[in-house]
Amino acid sequence: MRYEVKALRGSGGPTALILNAADANDATAQAVAQGYTVIAIKAKQSLIVWSKPRKTKFPLVLFSQELLALLDAGLALVEALETLAEKELRPGVKNTLKQIVECLYEGHPLSYGLQQSEADFPPLYVAAVRASEKTGALSEALARYVTYQLQMDGIRQKVVSASIYPVLLAGVGGLVMIFLMLYVVPRFSHIYADIGGDLPFMSRMLIGWGQLISDHSDGLMIGIVLLIASLIYLVTRTSFKQWLTHAIWRLPTIGPRLHLYQLARFYRSLGMLLRGGMPVVTALKMVADLLQMSLRDQLELAAASIREGQSISQSMERNGLTTPVALRMLRVGERTGKMGEMMERIASFYEEEMARWVERFTKLFEPLLMVFIGLLIGGIVVLMYFPIFELAGSIQ
Repeated sequence: MRYEVKALRGSGGPTALILNAADANDATAQAVAQGYTVIAIKAKQSLIVWSKPRKTKFPLVLFSQELLALLDAGLALVEALETLAEKELRPGVKNTLKQIVECLYEGHPLSYGLQQSEADFPPLYVAAVRASEKTGALSEALARYVTYQLQMDGIRQKVVSASIYPVLLAGVGGLVMIFLMLYVVPRFSHIYADIGGDLPFMSRMLIGWGQLISDHSDGLMIGIVLLIASLIYLVTRTSFKQWLTHAIWRLPTIGPRLHLYQLARFYRSLGMLLRGGMPVVTALKMVADLLQMSLRDQLELAAASIREGQSISQSMERNGLTTPVALRMLRVGERTGKMGEMMERIASFYEEEMARWVERFTKLFEPLLMVFIGLLIGGIVVLMYFPIFELAGSIQ
């Protein structure tokens, strides 16, 4: 979240800062760490409800990879950023890099330049850079973030690619059924209107549906438009999204997997920050937004226990943020002092498990979906042709 901070620095006058922070206390801590005395702080609210999207999305992973390569080649940070700005052809990205360079020339750290730039850098990225500034290991922080983002993108791509074919299949099947029910069946109903005879119940229902569509086509179109408008309105409502998310999480098979995915992303992000040298309580605040709302409350309780002196493994276990495997690995991390590395291993373990589950689910779901759609379409066609069979029997 973005906060507007009014502060003093040295003998200068008041200045206004815009900081990305987890909460007001985090924003205050950031300002104090940069040498400011905070006067007032408030959440920055946008007065424009419908704001225009940014013209150019900042290529964060590519930027990090190129900056890492230049730093490893021996260039200073300012020289590396100036080099990236000179070779950049996109005006939006070029301006962002120039703004960051200007902040560095003014004596500010890189994390401050990232926060003040026009590009909306993720708070997790800014936090990783800020932690590296205390240890002087910016290259390692960039390498860890690139690895983290590529791994998260890889999981997302696996899920998306696995769902493309079922979505296309369901979409095409749905369009075919809509075409049959709204176009073909009404025309068949006119042909069968005078046939009579002892037709099966489902065929009579189908013919009645066709006649209803033909007699009330205008009202049906208005109803469809209103239904689509209502769905669009519901999708834009935060309360509906929360209800839908809660309903999905309560599904018997999908819910536990979503919980596991959230924990994997949580441990991956937390491990990256801990390896960068960030204190565990501060890191927990930074990754809280990655969790679902119900898990955020549990995370706050776990953070409170850690502040009181409880171990990380005990606090996570007590508040439902572990699994048996994760708990044992956390205990190993506490004994060896490599908690950040152990959390990343926990994330890798569950990411691989999620990938295997998605593959198995897709292999089982695709044929079942094909059979279901085939039965629906085939059933409609057979019910439409029952009157023809009846007519052929009466002629004989």
